[in-house]
Amino acid sequence: MTDDADERLAVAKRAASAGSEVAAESFRGGIEVETKSEKTDVVTEADRQTQRRVIEVVREEYPDDAIVGEEEDELKAVPDEGDAWVIDPIDGTNNYVRSIPVWTTSVAAVRDGEPVAAVNDCPALGDTYVAGRDGVRRNGEPVSVSEKTDPETFAVAPTIWWGFDRRDEYAGVCEGLLERFADIRRFGSAQVTLGMVAAGSLEGAVTNVDPNPWDTVAGVHMVRQAGGTVTDLHGDRWRHDSESLVASNGEAHDELVAAVRDVA
Repeated sequence: MTDDADERLAVAKRAASAGSEVAAESFRGGIEVETKSEKTDVVTEADRQTQRRVIEVVREEYPDDAIVGEEEDELKAVPDEGDAWVIDPIDGTNNYVRSIPVWTTSVAAVRDGEPVAAVNDCPALGDTYVAGRDGVRRNGEPVSVSEKTDPETFAVAPTIWWGFDRRDEYAGVCEGLLERFADIRRFGSAQVTLGMVAAGSLEGAVTNVDPNPWDTVAGVHMVRQAGGTVTDLHGDRWRHDSESLVASNGEAHDELVAAVRDVA
């Protein structure tokens, strides 16, 4: 395969921007909300329209690539071979329907199971995170993970939501984090949260919940390109089919892993 990572990054930028424009048109517009598997698993027509628009832009340049997308009938797992695109049209739909601006349109280009380019476009926040092969930029400016080393100064985030039958695990993760670190944040969008780790606004993000690729692949690429570390709760290198996620600035990573592993 040819090395066209820069071209794929350019397409990811266009696709994420086009999709986020669609989503932004309906934000705070009283859009009808539907539920999927659980009461807190919501979807809107804006999600579907945004995904279609993202795919349309990708298909203009790469008509034969696999598409992994949260909505409709797209693939739900990342292939380990070949080129693919991983799309979350609105990551943070629960925020979106509550008029909370913390949501993003996420697009990642993947080759043989590994991301090569990623964009999280957050129009309501005014932020766009872009990661290619030469680091991460937020709104065009280079960013990197936090340089903090003292866990008692860290702000960390439990991310990916726990179902009603697993709230004891969520409580356990929060307790483990509060015992080890200065404070916790929860933003309701895993992709935005991972972008914040990449940009140094947070020192870490964790979950013991099986994360979907559209919630994570782009953000994981950003954290790594920004100098951070991403593993599963066993400390093994995170990949698109891992069943947990621990992302950090690379400092006190073992303590973050322990906070999750203790309740798993």
